[in-house]
Parts: sequence; C-alpha cells; structure tokens
Amino acid sequence: MAAVATAVSFCVIIVAVAVSSGFRHSIKEGIADIVGDVRIQPFPSASEEPESMPIHPYCEDAVRALPGVKDITPALVRAGIVKEGDLVHVIIIKGTPEPSLADLKVSIPHRLSQITGLGAGDDLTVYFIGQKVRVRKFHIADVHRDILELDDNLIVYASLEDMQRLNGWGAEEVSCLDVTLLAGIPQEHLAAEIGMLADDYYVSCSKQSYPQVFDWLKLLDFNVVIILILMTVVAGFNMVSGLLIMLLRNISTIGTLKTLGMDNRSIGKLFTRIGAGAVLKGMLIGNALALLFCLIQGTTHLIPLDPANYFVSWVPVHVNILWILLVDAAAFLGIMALLWIHSLVISRIDPAQTVKAD
Repeated sequence: MAAVATAVSFCVIIVAVAVSSGFRHSIKEGIADIVGDVRIQPFPSASEEPESMPIHPYCEDAVRALPGVKDITPALVRAGIVKEGDLVHVIIIKGTPEPSLADLKVSIPHRLSQITGLGAGDDLTVYFIGQKVRVRKFHIADVHRDILELDDNLIVYASLEDMQRLNGWGAEEVSCLDVTLLAGIPQEHLAAEIGMLADDYYVSCSKQSYPQVFDWLKLLDFNVVIILILMTVVAGFNMVSGLLIMLLRNISTIGTLKTLGMDNRSIGKLFTRIGAGAVLKGMLIGNALALLFCLIQGTTHLIPLDPANYFVSWVPVHVNILWILLVDAAAFLGIMALLWIHSLVISRIDPAQTVKAD
C-alpha cells in the first residue's frame, strides 16, 4: 500500500511539472507568434498610418551576433476591421515572409472562423482605417488553431509582400523586426542589450507587452512548488507508516539480530534498503502513468479549458526529461530523509524484552 501511495504521489508530481511546463511553453510560444520574444520597431507617433523601418537596419548584424539570439523575422503589422453581417470585429494582420501566403492568401485563427462562419476557401474582406479607408479581399488558405487566446488579439497571418503593397511601401520597408531567443534566455536582459544597439528604435520584450500573463505564470509555478512539497511529504509519511508497520511485525527478528550482535545502524540500513526498493518501484510506476497521461493529453487534447481564465483551450503538457529527472531525484531524497525516522524506533527496541516475549 505504501508503494501504491508513492506511485500516486509521483504521478501527481510529474503531471504537475508537465502541465506547468506546458502552460509556460504554450503561452510563451503564443505570445512570441504575436510580438516575438523581443520586438524592434519605430517609436510610436500620432500618425494614423503605421511607421516604417528598414528591413535590414544598421543594428541587425550586431543584434544577430548577441549570444542568445536565435533569429530575426521582419514583419508588417496593421490593424483591420472585419464586417460579417451586423458583426464588426477588430483584427490584427501580421505580414510575414511566408511563401504559401502569397497572392492575398491568409491564415485565420479558429476563433475568427467561429465568429464569422468563414473557413478555408472563403473570402475575407478587411477594412483598413487610416488617412483613407482601404479595402482588401483576402482568400482564406487555412484556419490555424489559436495557441494563445486573448480577447484583444485575433491574429491573421498574411504575406509580407501583400501588406507592403497595401501600405504603398517598398520591398525594404517593414513595421517591425521580431527577435526570437533561445530557450532559457532572460528576455529583459537581452532586450536591454538590444536597446543599446538599436537606440534609434523602440525595443520591448513580450513580458512588457503582456505582464498580466507572465504574472499568472509565476502564480502557477508557485502552486506547482506547493504541490511538489505536499506530495513529497505525503509519499514520505506513507512510506514511513508502511515501514513502521513492517518493523512492528518483525520486532522479534530485530531483537534477535541485536542479540546476535548487529547494531542499530546496520539494522536501520537493512530496512532503509527495503524502503528504498519500495520507493523506487512506486516512482517508476508513477512516472510511467504520468508519461502515459501526458502522451494521451498531448495528442488528443482530452481535457478542455476555458480560455477566458487559462488563455488556452486545453490542458497543455510539455515533457522535459531533465526537469522530470531532477524532480524525481529531489522527491526521492526527501522521502529517504523521512525514512530515517524508523531508526529512532530501532534504537528503542530492547533485545532482552523481545526475546523474553517470544
């Protein structure tokens, strides 16, 4: 029973870590699709028309040379209005160098498809408000699943060339550069370095654009830490209870071993090895069950979520083997530390009394 309880605890621990990592991975990826990890753009102005910048600014080579920079993608971002019947919705069209979206083809999010009833093969009419109203009819090439669902962001992806023609810009003009960073690189630190290199432009990171989302992730990480501690303590005391029951059932054997000259430490090591075997067995079973759940949830999205509260439409999972191994090791060591409690019982056993009782 102690091994079963340990398996359940380890299963909960691994699932909690995988879900926390899944939220972090999915939300950061979703925000990066919208504004990049770091964005370089002209300083805001009062003009109704978007400001342009060179597609290859003077600072590009220096930014690419910074450690931690993975890629730089030019983009042209502009707000538009979609009218379908009596419904009017503000959308963001992001032009990127995507060959499959040439000739006024676009990829719309699943939410916009649900709102308007439009899908792949239909036409999407968009109104652009500026010094004069421009109208463009786009052809919907596909409907992409929203990774991150925020109420103020319906992101439609289009061709960079199409958006440049819409604005009357040349091939060397864009509205921003989205910088993608390597995993684990602190955004704020690198954004500050890029800001010093690109001092003629406004540089921001995704944490500045969506601080409320990252604050929510910090709260989620704190909750996961509490879960890890509680599950480790629960598994540890379950194992201690099981081992104490085993000690009490074998108290005469312990007395006999003491009579034959075995000291408390040696007897403690013997029962600790037995307990460690049960912990390892429970850990392996719990890990297997947790990974099976992650596989099922990651492929089927079986458990849905309300994006109004969780920003995503299903429970995301992301398996990081290194993190799982570290959590397993920490939990195992914590449980083994609790198992030393049974050595206090062994030291109190009087061999004369146990042998006499027999």
